[in-house]
Amino acid sequence: MLIDTHAHLYAKQFDNDRDAMLQRAITEGVEKIYLPAIDSDTHENMLALEAAHPDFCVAMMGIHPCSINDADAESELKIAEKYLSERPFCAIGEIGVDLHWDKTTFDVQKMAFIRQMQWARDLKLPIIIHSRESIDEIIHILKENAWFTEGGILHCFTGNVEQAKTLIDMGFYLGIGGVATYKNGGLEPVLTEIPLKNLVLETDAPYLAPVPMRGKRNESSYIRHVAQKIADVKMVSIEEVGRETSKNARAIFQSIL
Repeated sequence: MLIDTHAHLYAKQFDNDRDAMLQRAITEGVEKIYLPAIDSDTHENMLALEAAHPDFCVAMMGIHPCSINDADAESELKIAEKYLSERPFCAIGEIGVDLHWDKTTFDVQKMAFIRQMQWARDLKLPIIIHSRESIDEIIHILKENAWFTEGGILHCFTGNVEQAKTLIDMGFYLGIGGVATYKNGGLEPVLTEIPLKNLVLETDAPYLAPVPMRGKRNESSYIRHVAQKIADVKMVSIEEVGRETSKNARAIFQSIL
């Protein structure tokens, strides 16, 4: 059985075949899917999907860093904080820093990231970190705020072995997705050296579809291709990859299984 720790299945890309897509995931052995939040434009869609499939889909709460800017940051944070006051969630995420699209918002992204880390500490929840082109910055922020000890997942990890080991020492698991299957993805050294006990599977659907589906809309059923890539690199069975990464996911999301 496989667990997809990161999939935006409430996105509009699935509006025409969402139920069929979920059934394909079940057929491929996916037992649970965790839904990271983006912002106030999509929170209700995410919660509606969770309500429709409560034993299969589990929602997080947080603000994606690409939705954080000087104009909207406080409003978005207040909305997310209100949701957190009204019901339990399995994690705070996805949160972090994205320096791919707009480096000028780094300061406000950092502020929002630390604010949400504080929520996670108070609620004793893990955090799911987005770190596109910002892994070193994320590591620096975590070191500056060593009071945060709840751990979590470095989503869509694309860093090197040294960065991986630093984050693991801080209590984080590495989220491995479709990039691991790309010819120039650069993750084979990490997959070779980092034990299964430190990894979880994810798709980031509808984005980053793995080979041989690259270029198509990603979906949770494709997570089997990621698991198979890890199995091939580590020369173990896909069953062992599924068993160990699912055990890790359960350990992370222990508040709501």
